[in-house]
Amino acid sequence: MPLSEQEQRLLEEMERSLYHNDADFVASVGVTRLRPNYRSIVIGVLLAVAGIGALIAGVALQQLWLGIVGFALMFAGVLIAITPGKSVRGFSGPPPAGRSSAPASSEQGFMDRMNDRWDRRQDGQQ
Repeated sequence: MPLSEQEQRLLEEMERSLYHNDADFVASVGVTRLRPNYRSIVIGVLLAVAGIGALIAGVALQQLWLGIVGFALMFAGVLIAITPGKSVRGFSGPPPAGRSSAPASSEQGFMDRMNDRWDRRQDGQQ
């Protein structure tokens, strides 16, 4: 069911407000650009193909152990192939210039930093 025009306007207004009021939060948890790791994809596909071959051979030869090994290889290959690549700018990287960060931000958890940010914002508005 599509959104009505009023709901779409309200959603767009909320997004604009989020981007305007909390730009560093949007930048830190927003979309990360991941580079595909082609080597992992190729190795994963090759393992999956070898696993399928071993699985088929295990069924054809009626060898249970070969079928199980083939399935395990196939499963491992798919997992390796779909593992995400490295982030272009990850969460552990240094913040961009011009942004202030709390001195103990590496020691605090995510929710602690969000609570501190909320408290600072509330103090600034009152």
